[in-house]
Amino acid sequence: MGIVNTNKEISKNKIACGETFNIKLSISASPNIVENPTDIVLILDRSGSMVGASLENLKKGAKKFVEIIDKATNGADGEIGSGSRIGIVSFADTATQNTQLITSVEQLNAAIDSLVAIGSTNHEDAFLKAVELFDPNSLNARVLVMFTDGYTTAGGNPIPITDAAKANGTLIYSIGLIGSTGLNVEALNNWSSTPSSSYVVITPDDEDLEEVFEELAENISNPGATNIILTDTVNSCFTITDLVDVSKGEAEILTTNKIRWNMDELGVTANEAATLEFSVKPNENCTGIIEVNEGIEYQDDEGNLIAFPSPTIEIDCDNPVCLEECPSSFEIVTPGCENLVEYDTGTIKINSLGTILELKVRIKDVCPNKRIALAVILNELDFNNREYQRGFKTMVIPAHTDPMCRDVVVNCIKFVLPEELDIVDEQHSMCNERRFVAKYIANYIDNDFSCLDE
Repeated sequence: MGIVNTNKEISKNKIACGETFNIKLSISASPNIVENPTDIVLILDRSGSMVGASLENLKKGAKKFVEIIDKATNGADGEIGSGSRIGIVSFADTATQNTQLITSVEQLNAAIDSLVAIGSTNHEDAFLKAVELFDPNSLNARVLVMFTDGYTTAGGNPIPITDAAKANGTLIYSIGLIGSTGLNVEALNNWSSTPSSSYVVITPDDEDLEEVFEELAENISNPGATNIILTDTVNSCFTITDLVDVSKGEAEILTTNKIRWNMDELGVTANEAATLEFSVKPNENCTGIIEVNEGIEYQDDEGNLIAFPSPTIEIDCDNPVCLEECPSSFEIVTPGCENLVEYDTGTIKINSLGTILELKVRIKDVCPNKRIALAVILNELDFNNREYQRGFKTMVIPAHTDPMCRDVVVNCIKFVLPEELDIVDEQHSMCNERRFVAKYIANYIDNDFSCLDE
C-alpha cells in the first residue's frame, strides 16, 4: 500500500512569548495492495448536516478513491483486480450496507451517487454494519475508512466495535470534516488505528474532500517505502530546541529550524507506523497566528507522494487588537528661527473630564467556523450597591478556523465615563474612587437549527 497516511501535529494551539511546544510528525505504510489483496469498506456520513455542497464533494472524493484503487489493482473493464474488493456503508439515524464487498466500479459509483443527506449521526451502527461485510474466512487484509462531519447524535458508543476490529488486524482510518455542528476529534482518534496522528485526517473545508480521498487511495495502492529521507524546515519564527522522541530510524537537528529523519524501510512486510517528535520555541518579535511549516522535503525509492498539513499556532505577547480606532494624529513641523508658529488642526469636540474604562473578556470553548454575538452591560454602584446604567455595547466576534474548539480573547472593550455621572461626590473630582459592575451575554450566531426535517 505504500505510505498510507501522514500527519503533522502541534501540542498546543496557543502559547505565550518564549513558551515551548512540541511538533509531532507521523507516517504509516503498508505492503503493496497488488501482492496483498485488501477488502476496503468506505463508511460515509449522510446525516442532515451533510446536505448541499458537503455531500456532493464527499461523493466526488469517494468515487475518486474507487477509481484509483481500480487502476492500482490492474482492474480491467471497470472491475477491481488482484483479489481486492470495496464495499459501501452509509449512515444517518441508522446505517445501510449500500453494497457488499464487490469489484464492480459501476455498482460502487451508483451506490455513492444514491446517497441523500437527512437525519442524525449513528456511528455505532455505521461501524457495526461495516464490520459485518468482512468474510471471517477470507485471507484479505481489512481496511475501514470512516468519514464523518459531526458528533454522535444517535445510537451508542462505537469504541467496543472499533477496538475488536483493530484487535483482529483491521486498519481504521478516519476522515473528519469540521461541519456546522463541530467535530469530536477525540472520538476519531479513539476509533482509528494507532498512532492516531497517522490514521486521522481533519479538514475544515468540504472542497478538500476529493483531494483527501485521492491521496489516501494513492498511498494505499503503493508498495511500502524504503530508504526514506524526510527534512522538515519550520518557520523562521521558531527555533528547534530538542529532539523528544523518534520511534523508528534516526533523526538529526541540522540547523536552528531544520531537522532530518532517516528510515531504512517502513511498511514493507506488514502495516507499520513511525513518529518523530521535537520541541520548538518562538523567536523574539514573532506574535499573532503563525504557520508552523516553512517546508517539508520527502523522498524514498518507491516515489511515494506525501503531503503534510500545515498547522498554525497563536503566540500571545499581550499585543491586543483594539476594537476601536485611536484618534487621528497631525504632523507639525516648526521651521528654524521662528518665534511664533501657527498651525490649523481643524475642529475637535470638547471632552469632559472622566474615565475611559477598558475591559477584556475570555469566551471559553468557542467552536470553529462560528461567529459570536457578544453584549457587555456596564453599571455603576453607589454606597448602597444600587446600580446605575452606564453603558451597553454589542459586537460580532469573527469565527476562528482552528480544527478544535478553543478560547477566544476579546480585548479593548472601551467605555467612556464622564465625571458628571459620578454618584459618589457632587463635586465630580477626578480623584474619586468609583465602582462598576460588568455583565456579559454571548451566544453563537451561526447554527444549523431548522424547523423542518432536511
